[in-house]
Amino acid sequence: MKQPARPVSGLKVVNGGLNAAMSFGNLRIVSAPENSAPFKVNAMTYEEDTYLIMSAKPETAPLDIHPLKLMAELMKLTPEIPGSVLVAGKNPVKFLAVIHDVDQDPTWREEWIEKSLGSIFKEAEQRKIPAIGLPILGAKHGKIKLSQFAKLLARALLQTRLEFLNRLWLIAGVPDNSRLIDMLKSELIPTQEMR
Repeated sequence: MKQPARPVSGLKVVNGGLNAAMSFGNLRIVSAPENSAPFKVNAMTYEEDTYLIMSAKPETAPLDIHPLKLMAELMKLTPEIPGSVLVAGKNPVKFLAVIHDVDQDPTWREEWIEKSLGSIFKEAEQRKIPAIGLPILGAKHGKIKLSQFAKLLARALLQTRLEFLNRLWLIAGVPDNSRLIDMLKSELIPTQEMR
C-alpha cells in the first residue's frame, strides 16, 4: 500500500500571483488577468462611449447605402447618457458602460464611472445574475488611477444591496490584480466591520 507523501518541513505553497481574492459579505471578489478567468461569468462589462463606437464592429464589406444618406442618418443619432449602462445579448449578457464622451477632453469622468458601476450592480440584481466580469473602467480608453477605481467600486458596492450577485471577476493584469484587491480591502473592510 502506497503511503501518502509527507510534507517537507520548511516549505509552503506560494500563490502564483495570477489571482488575488477577497470576500465582501456573500460576494467573492477575484482579481485576475483577462486570459485567466477564475470562474464562468453570466455577464461581461465593456467600456463604451455615448455613440457606441467602441463596441461597434468595423464594416469590411461595401455599404449598400449612399454616403450622403449615411451622413444624414448619423446626424440624427441621439447620444447615450454618460454614466448609463446598456444591456445587450445573452450568455453572457453584455453590460455596455457609457463612461466616455468623445466630444470632451478627457473623454471620461469619475462620476460617470461610479454611476455606471452602480447601474451594473442594479442590472445584475434585477436580472438575477450571479457572476460578472468587470475590467478597470476608465483604464482601457482613459487614465484612471487604480486607487481611484477601487474607491469608486467600493462606493458602488456599498450603495447596492446584493442578493443574487455572488462572484465578481475584476479583470486586471499582474501586479495590478493584487494591488487592486489590497486597495479594495482597505476601502471595504473597515466599513464592513462597523456594520
